[in-house]
Amino acid sequence: MNSRSRFSTFPRLLLITACFLYQPLGHTEKLTAEGPLPEPSIEHNDRFSEELVHLQTNHNVSFIDEIGKMVRQPPYDLVDDFAEGLAVVEIGGKVGFVDETGRMIIQPRYDSALRFSQGLAAVQIGGKWGFLDKTGKMVIPPQYDDADQFSEGLAPVLVGGKWGFIGKTGKIVSSPQYDYANQLSDGLARIQVGGKWGFIGKTGRIVILPQYDFVFKFSEGLAAFKTGNKVGFIDTTGKIVIQPKYDDCGEFHEELAAVETGGKVGFIGKTGKIVIPPQYKLGRDFSQGLAAVKTGQKWGLVDKTGKMVIPPQYDDCSEFREGLAAVESGGKVGFIDKNGKMVIWPQYEVAHNFSEGLAAVQIGGKWSFVDKTGKMVIPAQ
Repeated sequence: MNSRSRFSTFPRLLLITACFLYQPLGHTEKLTAEGPLPEPSIEHNDRFSEELVHLQTNHNVSFIDEIGKMVRQPPYDLVDDFAEGLAVVEIGGKVGFVDETGRMIIQPRYDSALRFSQGLAAVQIGGKWGFLDKTGKMVIPPQYDDADQFSEGLAPVLVGGKWGFIGKTGKIVSSPQYDYANQLSDGLARIQVGGKWGFIGKTGRIVILPQYDFVFKFSEGLAAFKTGNKVGFIDTTGKIVIQPKYDDCGEFHEELAAVETGGKVGFIGKTGKIVIPPQYKLGRDFSQGLAAVKTGQKWGLVDKTGKMVIPPQYDDCSEFREGLAAVESGGKVGFIDKNGKMVIWPQYEVAHNFSEGLAAVQIGGKWSFVDKTGKMVIPAQ
């Protein structure tokens, strides 16, 4: 299949992508079989998705439910996560959709597909993209050169080398005129024109003129923008809230954003006030009140006042999910709680963050699922 997403080998830890990246993000990932990605790129096979997950071994895929019961073992070449009750599967180079029992709901006849979003899924057939509903009915006929998922009622589509936006009936909301376009977030979508970036609103009207060298999507009401070699933040009206003076930055999470200046990372609030002075080698987003930071060669965790709650002692550390964070020590991965107590001793080759009470872990080359006490709930297979 000719599409962007790839199935990757699992990274050692499921980590938030490093904060400091200024490159256009690709559109929502499409199912394909192009092989593994280099770390730290990851796929979202790391958690239970709508109460069903898949295991993949030598391209033979099985579905298991939350109690470890094998639901079905069809001859799928590749599978994607569930979204809105359906998952994309590939058989013999074609993709279709199965439900949570493994039943084929939409037969594999498409060249590529996106996950369902707002009741519709983009699919490619004969080189063109259209949208179908969960019964398999083609609601919007294949006519686009590329397409992205629906978000807040709109989806970006590519026609003749330009991106525009359509509504859920297929009606054009914003005619194809942009060099690049993204999904809506906080009511605004990123667009690129002539090498500059701005935002349009839900009506298709340009709200913030394309004038920046790059922009992040909006998060918690603010979006990072880059002009020259510096980055700052604007609000949803386009007003500059934080002047461009940082070398790089992340998005706002829990009212704070990581920023880099002079080769050091710190955290600022939404007014631009420095809350935690730049002093770390690397930093990750705040999650459940803590953020992982790297000092020297080790990772620790700080609270929102900058207090080092868990001293730097780990070779790597993920964000907290459901009260636990994956940490690497001595080449093995375990889990700590928010007090730094080692709840599950480092013993895994690979571990993913907890989701819905379970975490995927790899030991002895086999994958299984453990609960928050470390008990193997779904045996290795």
